[in-house]
Amino acid sequence: MVAPTFTLDPGFKVFVSDLRISWHRVLRRAGLPDGTAARTPARLAPPEYFALWSALEAEAGDRDLAVEVGRAISPETFSPPILAALASPDLAVAADRVATYKPLVEPLTLKVDLTDQTLAIRYAWPGDLVPPALLTISELVFWVALARTATRHHVRPLRVTVPHLPNDPAGVEAYLGARLRRGHEHAVTFSAADARRPFLTENETLWGVLAPELRTRLADLDAAATVVDRVRSVLHETLPAGDPSIGTVTRRLATSPRTLQRQLHEEGTTYQSVLAGTREHLARQYLTRPDLRSHDIAYLLGYDDTNSFYRAFRSWTGTTPDAFRLTSVR
Repeated sequence: MVAPTFTLDPGFKVFVSDLRISWHRVLRRAGLPDGTAARTPARLAPPEYFALWSALEAEAGDRDLAVEVGRAISPETFSPPILAALASPDLAVAADRVATYKPLVEPLTLKVDLTDQTLAIRYAWPGDLVPPALLTISELVFWVALARTATRHHVRPLRVTVPHLPNDPAGVEAYLGARLRRGHEHAVTFSAADARRPFLTENETLWGVLAPELRTRLADLDAAATVVDRVRSVLHETLPAGDPSIGTVTRRLATSPRTLQRQLHEEGTTYQSVLAGTREHLARQYLTRPDLRSHDIAYLLGYDDTNSFYRAFRSWTGTTPDAFRLTSVR
């Protein structure tokens, strides 16, 4: 499975600049190349991303940076998932949208609970690494800043919890209008009234533009997240060339047959099962096309002859390709 990564958008440099901190010094302190996120998004492993935020905090010195993060929020410094949040009708919808599309920028799990009384947003961080305090507090501050920016109302959370309290929480608490409390998770809770307070930034036209792209990017991310789907992707390219062998697939994926089989076993399948499933899926698609004859489909699926394709299709579906075609075109 693909390792979880954080996306560092070029807009993050604008965000750091708005905080009056040197981007070059932050990268150098974090041990990242100078060109990181220069013109295109960069993918950082959790330790690298956490090091970036630790460096940001170190460069800030004695400043209460979490509060400044909230005040620095502006639409041009954030990615499409955040623009989608600002375009929402209210905080409850924004929370659902961010929870859905957060994996595009960070491998976090957000749990959103909306009741008649409250809206609670809870965080689960990837792996066993402890994220920097500045990052976790900034994530919680973000929701308050978002609500205030979008409603032009001084929204205050009912409750904010963190596993470890910062040494001096006074500045953050003053900004939030609520005390930081110790809890087993990072979470922020709002009243239902504030959760449904209308966003003045609501923009259904913008959401209509963003939504299809976000769904496509999320689908692409999901497809890249499993070994099974990476194997399927390669098979789509190699089967028409008549080569269904695992050796060809592993060369494309820069791995070994033994490693690939082990990874597939960990996902509860085998190479032969993925190969058969891919062939069946493609066969069903091809059989709906009247311009493709059976021997053409057998060729596209990497079979040596039509009889082999017929036997395989019957084993998958219990019927023949010809009978399936007649049914599918009715």
